[in-house]
Amino acid sequence: MSFLVDSVIMFTSQVLFFGFGWLFFMRQLFKDYEIRQYVVQVVFSITFAFSCTMFELIIFEILGAMSSTSRYFHWKLNLYVILLVLIFVVPFYIGYFVVSNIRLLQRQKLLFACMVWFTFMYFFWKLGDPFPILSPKHGILSIEQLISRVGVIGVTLMALLSGFGAVNCPYTYMSYFLRNVTDSDILALERRLLQTMDMIISKKKRIAMTRRQMYQRGEDQNKQTGFWGMIKSVTSTPPGSENLSLIQQEVDALEELSRQLFLETVDLQSTKERIEYSKTFKGKYFNFLGYFFSIYCVWKIFMATINIVFDRVGKTDPVTRGIEITVNWLGIQFDVKFWSQHISFILVGIIIVTSIRGLLITLTKFFYAISSSKSSNVIVLVLAQIMGMYFVSSVLLMRMSMPLEYRSIVTEVLGELQFNFYHRWFDVIFLVSALSSILFLYLAHKQAPEKQMSL
Repeated sequence: MSFLVDSVIMFTSQVLFFGFGWLFFMRQLFKDYEIRQYVVQVVFSITFAFSCTMFELIIFEILGAMSSTSRYFHWKLNLYVILLVLIFVVPFYIGYFVVSNIRLLQRQKLLFACMVWFTFMYFFWKLGDPFPILSPKHGILSIEQLISRVGVIGVTLMALLSGFGAVNCPYTYMSYFLRNVTDSDILALERRLLQTMDMIISKKKRIAMTRRQMYQRGEDQNKQTGFWGMIKSVTSTPPGSENLSLIQQEVDALEELSRQLFLETVDLQSTKERIEYSKTFKGKYFNFLGYFFSIYCVWKIFMATINIVFDRVGKTDPVTRGIEITVNWLGIQFDVKFWSQHISFILVGIIIVTSIRGLLITLTKFFYAISSSKSSNVIVLVLAQIMGMYFVSSVLLMRMSMPLEYRSIVTEVLGELQFNFYHRWFDVIFLVSALSSILFLYLAHKQAPEKQMSL
């Protein structure tokens, strides 16, 4: 009876997650597009639902909700479904919709979609060869073979996003990095933009008038009959025609300059708004958060470097370790096991909420940046693939944030993977991403004033 009740709870939560994914698809991703393929919406919502269910099961592990046999069953069921979607369903439909957009392959699109899927499977399988991600005793058709490869891709994506976010967040929040922009700077740039637009209009008028004159002369010459009239129309060049190409080149250069001036004006306006926003209470709060995250970024880069150099992976979750150090330092009596459970629950909950929210915001921005009416279905499926792999990898890495007694079922379900490898791989990619982001933002921040002076 308890198993039936637990199953009802799990399936009800999955329906709710599915509904949230469906609404997010309708209200955010496809609010500007017509939905032509409902299978895309269904696949996206299923991926979102089972991804969130994994996080729900982690919370149930810490709380001890439901029986252990029920949790184990739903862990297995959830993993099999999410792997089926990520490895078989989503790649096939990506290939199908890509082929559907190519006219030459319309008649045999199912065949070519299968060829695309087999190509994906080949590279997906070869991905595991260079990495020590499996125990030698696992068979070729074991679930560990699939989770390990999905984990490599997902951990790489997580580390790239985390490295960039750890650097970009303080750079965005802190008023220290804002340029000093005044109203006179904006007015001067707007004046230059208006002057450039006036020059473009005047030169385009000259081109139109010259072409009109050439057209009228051409009509007059066509009225001349006879042999000499034909020879004159062929050999003579209308006056002013040789200047058209030169004027058009000037117009093209001025239009490019106007685009740069417009973008720079928008950038100065947004910078001025950010300066005014930083003076408000909310702006000062985010400025404080920027300093906090800058310290966190430096600490994270330092710890990632230490872990890589000394090949170190933590054996105790951060919460328990932090409480033990604090208790030993203060010399007080404290129930470490009891409070580590509750604090771990809060920490894991915060990680889950921020991970889902951050990923959805990132996916929305990415979709709006590159989508079109023809590519929207393919992009949504690619985002669903990224989302599923991201959440599966989050479970792999979040396992270390759980106290030791709560890792048993998670470890048993995921199989005998080389968990230490994923943490080391995350540190390597995070370090590369963070340092690359620092270099990129430094160059962008340094070139912004130079660009403004050149304009």
